Amino acid sequence: MLPVPSLGSLIEQPKVLRTVAIAGAGLVVTQWALADLLHVPGGGFGLIALGGGLWWLSRPSSSPRFKSPSTVQGWVKRCNAVLDQFDDLEAQAGTPATRLQRQQALDRLIDRREPLSLGVVGSEGVNLPASDLLQQALSGHHALSLCVGHTLPSVSDTWAWPDALQEQDALLFVLPLPLRASDLLRLQQVPERQPAWLVVNQDQLSGDWDDAHQALMTQLPERWHQRLLIWDGSHDQLRPALAPIRQLFLQPQQGRDQTQQRLIEALHRQWQAELECLRRDRFRDLLQRSQWIVAGAVVASPLPSTDLLAVAVGNGLMLKEMGVIWGCRWTPDVLQVAAKHLAGAALAQGVVEWSGQALLGLAKLDGSAWLAAGAMQALSAAYLTRVVGASMADWLALNAGVAQPDLELLKQQAPLFVAKAAERERLDWQGFLQQAGRWAQEQSIPKPA
Repeated sequence: MLPVPSLGSLIEQPKVLRTVAIAGAGLVVTQWALADLLHVPGGGFGLIALGGGLWWLSRPSSSPRFKSPSTVQGWVKRCNAVLDQFDDLEAQAGTPATRLQRQQALDRLIDRREPLSLGVVGSEGVNLPASDLLQQALSGHHALSLCVGHTLPSVSDTWAWPDALQEQDALLFVLPLPLRASDLLRLQQVPERQPAWLVVNQDQLSGDWDDAHQALMTQLPERWHQRLLIWDGSHDQLRPALAPIRQLFLQPQQGRDQTQQRLIEALHRQWQAELECLRRDRFRDLLQRSQWIVAGAVVASPLPSTDLLAVAVGNGLMLKEMGVIWGCRWTPDVLQVAAKHLAGAALAQGVVEWSGQALLGLAKLDGSAWLAAGAMQALSAAYLTRVVGASMADWLALNAGVAQPDLELLKQQAPLFVAKAAERERLDWQGFLQQAGRWAQEQSIPKPA
């Protein structure tokens, strides 16, 4: 039999006793004020329910770390997982299967065995060194394939690099002096992990080189400061100028592996973008269904203060199904923490208040029965679900396929995700109201006994 503490032992713990007394008195006073003076249903017990919802949103969480594949085999495994997700979504949507075509594109990169290659390209109006001169300047112990591209125009609808140049093991971009805006736009599109160097020909400059060099370094992003090669235009000085590129090609297998991994990673990003379109189609149906489930739960809620709990539970169920759509094999706790961060950010940004005020303003113009107080609460909760779901979809799109998402980073970025989603959903406010009208009409239809 467990010992029962005596009254004296409790009195010897003044801090505990004082805390219990204050909490009890506060609950009694709050219950009386809310129930008898303000006539709020549920009184202090409703306050407890609201506090439970706030506690759910404020619990501390672990922060699983983002981990990206670091090997070719890792990216191949990730691509195969994406192919499986394509199969699942295409089968559910009844669209033609695309696995064979995609598998062939992946196999081509896996079986890539070409010799090391260097893409050489220049801006419009720039004279490239002759191909035979480049071959002599770059000759070494290993075979090298030289790909001289067409001149890049200074006016274009897109600044992306041609696919043929992106597939090269390294790039050599010959720039004019002074730089043009088109050149800087091109530099921004060079793949971050593709080795690339810039070459400027001093012989083509009519003014002072020191001033031109200082201006050039000011214009170039920091990435290129150590990748700038200076050539005086003479044949015998081209080989010394291109020494860093020859150094790169001293280990051909390492260069091929890096290029193979970079290209497979780029293919994975392309597939993810295409897969996202299929996911968004399924998500919109899920979101519309979930937001009205939450609205119905709020209408049926006996206590107005439990609305937050209804939203939390409804969003939790929605996010679990979203995890399946996006192929996230995370634990329920991870999705729950993600929901907490996004819902908390949405409440902090006043999503519920904005939707409630917008509905109240509409009620002044339209006195329909569906704009009663309870319905407005339900519609505000539905709109909160809509915003949280949209922001979660954006976050899942960025983390699809990763083993563990960075929840600490999500906590920092949650206000930004929510703000973008809320602004996007506000643009479709009329569409939401039309859906709300249909939902309200369904609620007004008497249910069979």
